[in-house]
Amino acid sequence: MGKENVGQAKQTFVSSSIMNGTNFSSKVVDRIADEFDGLSPEAQKAARYVLENPHCVGVSTVREIADLAGVKPNTFVRMARQIGFEGYDDFREPFREDVRQGVTSFPDRARWLQSINQSGALGGVYADMVNAAIRNIEESFAQISVEDLTAAAQTIWKARQVFTLGVGVNNANARNFTLLASTGMTQFHAIPRAGSTPVDDLAWANSEDVLIAITCKPYRREVVEAVEVAREQGVKIVGISDSPASPLILGSEHGFVVAADTPQFFPSSVSTIALLEILLSFVIAISSPEIIERVEKFHQRRHDLGIYQSE
Repeated sequence: MGKENVGQAKQTFVSSSIMNGTNFSSKVVDRIADEFDGLSPEAQKAARYVLENPHCVGVSTVREIADLAGVKPNTFVRMARQIGFEGYDDFREPFREDVRQGVTSFPDRARWLQSINQSGALGGVYADMVNAAIRNIEESFAQISVEDLTAAAQTIWKARQVFTLGVGVNNANARNFTLLASTGMTQFHAIPRAGSTPVDDLAWANSEDVLIAITCKPYRREVVEAVEVAREQGVKIVGISDSPASPLILGSEHGFVVAADTPQFFPSSVSTIALLEILLSFVIAISSPEIIERVEKFHQRRHDLGIYQSE
């Protein structure tokens, strides 16, 4: 974990602390970031876990957090002493104080947004974008139930083939969903394929198959047309769009409306990405046990081939 990544983890935690109205442990984070390069490799693993999972510290014993970080308990004790604490209990106390102070509330968020709004020339842009992203998530999932997601996940899991269609920015969202699903399952296909069109890619799809289609205003013609053709062929549709009146939502077996408002020029993808991640988690949750084994085997293969950078 280089200095840049340490700094990013530190900033993420400090921003979260400000948003929560709690910053008792921010000085501890400062110490970890400042001393990181001087720590032993094992102590760096412990420090990295704290930077990436600060809210686990206040509720974990030294043995529990060592197990989570993949190090020995003594490593956490040594790490704490290296950055100036008497031991783990002393090190943990500021994090425990954060826990005692409670969790995020709407007034805390309002104060945090006001503070960044006044932080400089781009502070207002920052506040507006963050507020829009949070609001989009809340509005989207306030109208999506567990039952809706479960029903869609069951339809997807039972399908012979699952086509995920998005163009423009949603092409990347569709391909990311397919990439993640393909680590454990083989029936997922992102379309349009290179050199093809969505309707051609769906030429042999039928009632045994599912099409997950994504588009927001202004609706892309090729996506709408592909959905119409797929319906005629009996394909089950999971539509993701930004209005109940969207041609993707109307007539779909499973329709999900996501909020995409933003102060910038382009529709926000935050809610769409979150929905796709949650939908995939539901598919995996109801899948057969071997899917978990396949995902683990897929990533172990990457480790064995040296695809992942060793720590």
